[in-house]
Amino acid sequence: MGSQLSVDASVHVVIIGGGFGGIAAASQLQSWGVPYTLVDMRDSFHHNVGALRASVESGFAKKTFISYAKTFKECFRQDLVVGLDLEKQQVLLQGGEVLSYSHLILATGSSGPFPGKFTQISNLQSAIEAYEVMVKQVQSSQHVVVVGGGAAGVEMAAELKTEYPEKKVTLIHSKVPLADPELLPCVRQEVKEILLRKGVELLLNERVSNLEELPLNEYHDSICLRTNKGTEVVANLVIVCSGIKINCSAYSGALGDKMASNGALMVNDHLQVQGFSNIYAIGDCADVKEPKMAYHAGLHANVVVTNIVNSMQQKPLKTYKPGALTFLLSMGRNDGVGQISGFYVGRLMVRLAKSRDLLISTSWKTMKQTAPS
Repeated sequence: MGSQLSVDASVHVVIIGGGFGGIAAASQLQSWGVPYTLVDMRDSFHHNVGALRASVESGFAKKTFISYAKTFKECFRQDLVVGLDLEKQQVLLQGGEVLSYSHLILATGSSGPFPGKFTQISNLQSAIEAYEVMVKQVQSSQHVVVVGGGAAGVEMAAELKTEYPEKKVTLIHSKVPLADPELLPCVRQEVKEILLRKGVELLLNERVSNLEELPLNEYHDSICLRTNKGTEVVANLVIVCSGIKINCSAYSGALGDKMASNGALMVNDHLQVQGFSNIYAIGDCADVKEPKMAYHAGLHANVVVTNIVNSMQQKPLKTYKPGALTFLLSMGRNDGVGQISGFYVGRLMVRLAKSRDLLISTSWKTMKQTAPS
């Protein structure tokens, strides 16, 4: 990152959301010496790439939560954004504080079911404890059912079977192909073969019809799942890995006419929200045609911070174009498959690049803190 900029007093960047994109943007602005405030409703960053392993392996969760205040100090606010005043260029917080901005970065991310996502407002210690409780539920169960066979579902099933090979694990998916539809067919086929090799039972092209009646993430002696094809599965624990939604509540009031049907914000090639030169959207809440991934949020953050700096220096703005897909699936700590720039990569490469530590060291490095052992 470049040298410190001389910045005029009117410059202040507000970042809403402290996920992968938000922390990348904040640390880069910090490096440039550009004044900023990062706002998040929680007190710690969640490295949710490691969330699934944290729900099966005791002691892992503490590596996946990192304090914001230790890194960003007085530039961090723990609060909920309740509105935007676009005319006055202000962000309104639930606690009553009003933050003025010259530039706004929306990095609100997405929410989904626990344990893949952690959406409660809680402190770091309670968040870790929630995952340790989940580990105990898994350990008590003889038969675990994972509902949803996208990227999170297949990784969850693989983590369960890797940590507890003796347990019965069933994956129920409403489609036949597994993992993300944008992946190469050979990658999706390899995902299926890895799961079968690990002993995961697959129930494909079937949808759970009584999901709303079932207890989730809790051990029970007998939980009966029924599918639309009439199949019945009796298990001890049900984990849902589907139903991700864009977090749009911070901006839906002010920017409702700039939202796509899924709640993401329509952006131009510079990741500026349509109609605004000083409001950017990055990560899951940017309507960019690519899978919603931590990796992409980081790429977006690089482009947006460069554009904010370039706009101050009257330099041309950088464009963001989704490239050939890079997507690595960790199938337990010793296995994985994926593609880099559109080309198939196998087990060894994925294990080295992602599966062993799930990129946790990268987030601790971004946050300039030391990971617990």
